[in-house]
Amino acid sequence: MENFTFYAPTYFAFGKDTENDTGKYVKRFGGSRVLLHYGGGSVIRSGLLDRVKKSLDGEGVSYVELGGVKPNPRSGLVYEGIDLCRKEKVDFVLAVGGGSTIDSAKAIAAGAVYDGDFWDYYEGKLVEEALPIGTVITISAAGSEGSPDSVITKEEGMFKRGATGEAFRPKFTIMNPALTQTLPAYQTACGITDIMAHLYERYLTNTEEVEVTDRMIEGLLLTMIHEGPRVIADPDNYQARANIMWAGMMAHNNSCGVGRTQDWTSHNIEHELSALYDCAHGAGLAVVMPAVFTYTLEHNVMRFAQAAVRVWGCQMDFADPKRTALEGIEALRNFLISIGMPKNFAELGAKEEDIEKLAHTCCYGDVNTGTVEGFATLDQKDVENIYKLMVF
Repeated sequence: MENFTFYAPTYFAFGKDTENDTGKYVKRFGGSRVLLHYGGGSVIRSGLLDRVKKSLDGEGVSYVELGGVKPNPRSGLVYEGIDLCRKEKVDFVLAVGGGSTIDSAKAIAAGAVYDGDFWDYYEGKLVEEALPIGTVITISAAGSEGSPDSVITKEEGMFKRGATGEAFRPKFTIMNPALTQTLPAYQTACGITDIMAHLYERYLTNTEEVEVTDRMIEGLLLTMIHEGPRVIADPDNYQARANIMWAGMMAHNNSCGVGRTQDWTSHNIEHELSALYDCAHGAGLAVVMPAVFTYTLEHNVMRFAQAAVRVWGCQMDFADPKRTALEGIEALRNFLISIGMPKNFAELGAKEEDIEKLAHTCCYGDVNTGTVEGFATLDQKDVENIYKLMVF
């Protein structure tokens, strides 16, 4: 295990009707003039936005609104939010929605107190200062409600990039699993896939002797394997949704990733798909992960074989551990398909003729340096080969 520091100060309010206390938590963490940031549709139709507003009003907290967040959140709305925060003298940013809304809120919170272009943070500058952030989450997926991370798509060039910094960790997060019960099965499955990807990206490590975090990751993956089919079969299963929601936060607040190198190859390769085709991030990951794992298998066969045995219940073939490793990857693919995820390029709406462009942007676009670094180092030709594995 490597040296590490870990600080995760987010206050979590978990359970039914907790959104009704939003105003109380905004005041507790110093907010008096709030940017209320959300997407649209479901938070309005469900009455959630009205309940949050009522809670803010009840605590005497004033607010201005900015809706319109889309999946794969865009830079244009972030710039609009930054201008609004400055004009209205906002001192707190409240995200009501899923990972896209939270990521957009984080970018606005950082940009509002920064003299330069907020995109500097998405080109590698560490986020050290931001307005305080609170969240009311409506989907178990991104884990952004407890993480120091944010992902935004830059509309000029359609680059999808991430930024990080402890200032991005929300001050509080409202987590009511019942708010996810109205989600379509497809979106629920996308969320499950994203959670599993966050776990695998940490599991694929070049650091030795990390048994504690290995076992934490394995346990959370087993939880997703157990609860995923239950919630797809019964969308109103509150307990299944509760376990998935807390697993999603644990998967990405980095408690499972401390003291070890991490991968993020699958995310980097998928980002090009959702940036170009606007597919759901989880759906893209469902296609990307098995291809990446198959391609990088030889880098450390035993790590994949360990996952196959401990997570997927495969029998270890000591004479041919590669066979066991491949069996585990196939088990992952079949599980994701079983909950309604796509299995190949075509089902994502992706085009084979775009592979060279996708791989080039992944390796060289924006500030990228020519390789994808992670569990294994990949160049453009490697990334092209991975995309080709998705075409079948």
